[in-house]
Amino acid sequence: MGVLMSRRQTVEKVQKVSLAVSAFKDGLREQPSTRRRAEAGGTRQGTLEQTVQEGEEEASAGPSQPEESSASKAAWERLRDGRGVEPEEFDRANRFTPPAFIRPKRELHDDEPLDISLEQREQVLNDEMCEICEVWTAESLFPCRVCSRVYHDGCLRRMGYLQNDSTVEVTETAHTETGWSCYYCDNLNLLLTEEEMYSLMETLQHCKIIPETCLTLDDFLHYKHLVHKQQFERPMAEAQEEQAALQFSALDPDKKGHIEWQDFLSHESIQLLQKLRPQNALLRLLTAKERERARVAFLALDQDSDGFIGEGECRRARHAWFRKHQKEMPSCNVSISHVGPMSESSPASSGSGKSPEKTPLVVEQEEARPVDWPSFLQENVAYILAARPNSAALHLQPPA
Repeated sequence: MGVLMSRRQTVEKVQKVSLAVSAFKDGLREQPSTRRRAEAGGTRQGTLEQTVQEGEEEASAGPSQPEESSASKAAWERLRDGRGVEPEEFDRANRFTPPAFIRPKRELHDDEPLDISLEQREQVLNDEMCEICEVWTAESLFPCRVCSRVYHDGCLRRMGYLQNDSTVEVTETAHTETGWSCYYCDNLNLLLTEEEMYSLMETLQHCKIIPETCLTLDDFLHYKHLVHKQQFERPMAEAQEEQAALQFSALDPDKKGHIEWQDFLSHESIQLLQKLRPQNALLRLLTAKERERARVAFLALDQDSDGFIGEGECRRARHAWFRKHQKEMPSCNVSISHVGPMSESSPASSGSGKSPEKTPLVVEQEEARPVDWPSFLQENVAYILAARPNSAALHLQPPA
């Protein structure tokens, strides 16, 4: 406890010093203009026309852009910085300061082939101390299922990342196979670089998407049509529109008739990553825990241990990554951490009730195409990343 209090006192001191320095700098910036106004008033060399012009400039510098309200500006800033929506009643006096998210940068070797061994298993170990307060308290720490970070529920609550429902979810799932993603891994938008984020923001602004608002099916399809026409300079085909409608349904698991902003942002972020980065660069985003889950999944599907699985099994595994939220589903031998073959009657294996049944010839061709371990990773890496958020939404709907 002494370490925690000492850390909080240090943070408060640093914040006070930062505020004092900022205030001092602001005073220095305002000083020259004040001095110039005083000199101008003392010499009285200004003309009436200059005074009128200065008054008009000051008036024009005011609220000349009514459409750019302060709330909208703050929303765009939160989107740019990768921060979530802050409640209006956020009590900063009794909470820790949220961290400043630093977006990743692309390295020169990111696109080079990455050798991830199937036989060489990785030892996955969680951190020993809380990521926030850096205090070790044994079993009261909640691990992230994606990265190695661990947290106190009290620290998460004081950070503003846990509300009433979230607290119950963390305590119930953090130590189970289902797991819980921390606030770093839960936000797929934080995987984007600054350049990729500005590209996404330009697209959203061009399509008149308002940040932190829900989207209906009409809004979602209209946005998809605009993006498709902007990219390919032709209208979206009917089959593509049906796929977009299926994606909307996957993002709205509770059938509320709209999708939440964070789910929409995660979907757009993972799609932008697929568009701008090659498979090798996406593979470098996987954590040790995700790579180990993928190994267990492939070995479970490789029944004869020859290093190959069928294409149909690989396709069904894409759906299995998202089974973590279906708590009512009866347990099976292989879960999200141990992906295994699923029956054709499973909702996850069919993808959609409207998808047409495949002929035996098509199924036979799918099973005939062998998929090795590197191909399995490359074909599933985007779905593994898309399964990170705690939300029940499917942020990347596998094709039917």
